[in-house]
Amino acid sequence: MKKYIALVLVAVLVLGIFTGCGNKGNKETGSQTDEKATESVNSAENNTEDSTQSSTENQNVADTEQLTTENGQESSVLACPSVNGKLHVEGSKLVDQNNNEVQLRGVSTHGLAWYPQYVTNDCFATLKSWGANVVRLAMYTYESGGYCTDGDRQQLETLVQKGVQYAFDNDMYVIIDWHVLNEGNPNRYSDVAKTFFAKMAQQYASYNNVIYEVCNEPCNGATWGDVKFYASEVIPSIRSYDKDAVILIGTPNWSQDVDEAVKDPVTGYDNIMYTLHFYAATNKEDLQNKLKSAADAGLPIFVSEFGICSADGNGQVDIDSANSWISLLDSYGISYVCWNLSNKDEKSALLTPACDKTSGFTYEDLSDEGKWLYGVLTSHVTPVLN
Repeated sequence: MKKYIALVLVAVLVLGIFTGCGNKGNKETGSQTDEKATESVNSAENNTEDSTQSSTENQNVADTEQLTTENGQESSVLACPSVNGKLHVEGSKLVDQNNNEVQLRGVSTHGLAWYPQYVTNDCFATLKSWGANVVRLAMYTYESGGYCTDGDRQQLETLVQKGVQYAFDNDMYVIIDWHVLNEGNPNRYSDVAKTFFAKMAQQYASYNNVIYEVCNEPCNGATWGDVKFYASEVIPSIRSYDKDAVILIGTPNWSQDVDEAVKDPVTGYDNIMYTLHFYAATNKEDLQNKLKSAADAGLPIFVSEFGICSADGNGQVDIDSANSWISLLDSYGISYVCWNLSNKDEKSALLTPACDKTSGFTYEDLSDEGKWLYGVLTSHVTPVLN
């Protein structure tokens, strides 16, 4: 009898061990579920070498709501408006309605006037299935088709409106980007900017997913004094209607000189962040050190545009540098948006020139940058198709 009881106890113990291993195995094989859930990109396993070191470290927490960054901070794995609500700024951090730190990761369109075909509900749903939770709507102001030159303003506003709604419908955040570039100094069209942002803020004050970016990349000699004066003119146009939305302000030298904002930040308004842009094959340790110094000084930073090629949008992609950048941004919980959603024949496009789809992209449809970004986004969170 004692021998029989002993055998039963051993059997129960062994069964318990295997049951526990089985539960653990189910949790750790979330990537297998990811593959089934992301049938629009069915060859993600080929992208293992392109995923970042920080992304690999975060794969084990893909099923959770929080991740712990390298400096001990926590940020949302996939924040969304329906759960996290309207975002705001506390100190140097982007936080949600419950003051939990949030990190947005996503994609920027190319110029809306040139690539309007990607502003669709299905396209945004595809990006969401990758693990993106923010879309940036890049509306050029000066170039051909620009809002302030020869562009069709009504058509451009309609594209912005559609983009905001599609982002809302897919439970994503959205950035309305006044894409200052070749005009250099944002003050050139400040009156037009004030009218535009007042109109947008009046329309979207009740939305919890809208972020305003008032000047993409001040350059060509534009100083921080120029940018700060411009911001003081445009911000009140937004705040007249939307009292607390997050506002992103570009910095001089193609949004690289965040150190200027550290020395002389915009005052008198809450929920202000400053943008830093980088292209991994061009911008390396020097700009990374500038970002670290500014972040350590308490400046709220948002990387509203980056690429993994050269700053001109071409050249070779630099995966090692890109991985280093993402590891750094993740360690600080800094949000980032990749340029650009198009099939333009350049290295910074996420799609190959041969891809004529506007949603449901396969792995083969993605450029080198697109494949790398897919690996980064999906490694941070379990993607789910809408």
